[in-house]
Amino acid sequence: MTDFEQSKIEKNVMRRIYIIRVLKPVISSAALAALVCILALWGIGREVWVARVFENGPQSFIGHAFYLVYAFEHTRLIVQSLTLITLVSLMYLAREVARAILFIFTPRMV
Repeated sequence: MTDFEQSKIEKNVMRRIYIIRVLKPVISSAALAALVCILALWGIGREVWVARVFENGPQSFIGHAFYLVYAFEHTRLIVQSLTLITLVSLMYLAREVARAILFIFTPRMV
């Protein structure tokens, strides 16, 4: 056996160590982003009756989009802040999930 040959057990152990090393920061930051998103959505739900906002708006897609922008502009600062926090945390969470999926499906040299 030369220096470059590895046993099957050693390959499995090293692969698991590599996966844990890479996924550790991803999982922790993704969990934090999910928690922030859930808390921000809870805060929005406490401040605004969301079902009524959608109910009061027009039914056409374009009109509905303009109505939501108008509603966002004319709400309180706390709701605007929580909405932006929700969007940022969702984008970050999507980025972390995409990175994890890319890592899983990227071929590695053994």
